[in-house]
Amino acid sequence: MEDVAREAGVSGQTVSRVVNARGYVGADTRARVEAAMHSLGYRPNSAARALRSGRFRTIGVVMFSFSSYGNQRTLDAIAVRASQMGYALTLIPVESSATDTVAGAFRRLEEHAVDGIIIVIEAHQLDEADVEIPEAMPVVFVDSNRGTEVAFVDTDQAQGATLATEHLLELGHRTVWHVAGAARSYSAERRRDAWRATLEAHGRVVPEPLQGDWSAESGYRAGLRLRGIDDVTAVFVANDQMAIGVLRAFREGGRDVPGDVSIVGFDGLPDAAQLWPPLTTVQQHPERVGALAVDALLSELDSGERLRTPLVGTELVVRGSTAPPRSR
Repeated sequence: MEDVAREAGVSGQTVSRVVNARGYVGADTRARVEAAMHSLGYRPNSAARALRSGRFRTIGVVMFSFSSYGNQRTLDAIAVRASQMGYALTLIPVESSATDTVAGAFRRLEEHAVDGIIIVIEAHQLDEADVEIPEAMPVVFVDSNRGTEVAFVDTDQAQGATLATEHLLELGHRTVWHVAGAARSYSAERRRDAWRATLEAHGRVVPEPLQGDWSAESGYRAGLRLRGIDDVTAVFVANDQMAIGVLRAFREGGRDVPGDVSIVGFDGLPDAAQLWPPLTTVQQHPERVGALAVDALLSELDSGERLRTPLVGTELVVRGSTAPPRSR
């Protein structure tokens, strides 16, 4: 850094400001410093900077599944936001919620010297695995409300399910059937509970929900059962993938969508608009969730205080898969 300062004709403190992106440095001065760094082949030593600042400028991410659309978008947003804030990522995928698997992920992250951890795993899975969260490490959960024990960032699952159910009731359907997400999934539970509460609040019959596992195949199996029930005119499906399977089952059985039955999904898959009919869905925003998770983690690192983040809202996107029932 002293060599760079001499080359650029500035103080060592100015070089430090440019290297660490802290404090004001004029555009011309910054350009001279960067040119000197390039000319001398200078690169900041991350290990030395960590010893000086106590920061490794690295965030650990533990993720259970890469297969879901929401997790893929969330991870992408975490990576982008971390990069914007000058942090790198160390990603540890876990294949199961077994105690040794998750505990091993935490040990590996501690060995990699990360500043904090973002966990994209259902909280109940960690509870079942009986895993201790590293006490000295700032931790943020994504899409899994663990209460006040640690910071968490989540989509407003209940709001989205309420929007979907009320939309179908407002169209004139007497009740709404439900294909639920994976068993013991926090997101699935919240969506199912809000669907039930909305029907009860309107004094409607609450049908027994059908169990899915987030896959289109499970949605197809649920659709085969639903199409055999004559009074099914509206279905709220816990995600778009399963809704694709439900749509196929009804179409194969000669049940018109939306003439005979209306279908609403949840997630906002980009391809949902290209189905026939185009799928009405609840649009969630994993890109906001990922960015907020990074902000919450860095806030705790900077201030030592846990940032309370608001739930990320959803919007209903109405397309061609919903309509009033034929009796209307």
